[in-house]
Amino acid sequence: MSLIPDFPPGGVVTVNRVILKPGHTVDDLEERVALMCENVKTYHSDTGFVGGFVALNSGTISNEGSTAGQALAHPLKDREALIVTFWRSFEDHEKSHRSPTFQPLFADVIRLCENGNEEAAYTMMWSGKGYTPDEARAARAAKKQFAS
Repeated sequence: MSLIPDFPPGGVVTVNRVILKPGHTVDDLEERVALMCENVKTYHSDTGFVGGFVALNSGTISNEGSTAGQALAHPLKDREALIVTFWRSFEDHEKSHRSPTFQPLFADVIRLCENGNEEAAYTMMWSGKGYTPDEARAARAAKKQFAS
């Protein structure tokens, strides 16, 4: 089962890393990204867009999940966001960026960024959701019974 419904095997995930310039707020970013995302949903849902999300850096660093020493508060708290989108193909994504309705909205977001923009594309290797409590109990029992 995929985490994003209807996301095809071999689909593409794109990730934009946005770092806000000093003097801009999360509200500025949220407003501009909302307009851009609404445009993508409206004009590209039938031409390759499957879904997406935007995540804001909360400032928390995991001691358990980090290998770079003792975790401290992250310096980009409330200044860094990831814009993650899911596409049927890279070509579909690229066509969306050439859209005349998308370009001005994208430029408005980029004007807030101190890091310019680099959007990396990834091919999905795995996605999934957590087990229900019953499924988790069954998985642990099977692991105990069959794992060496």
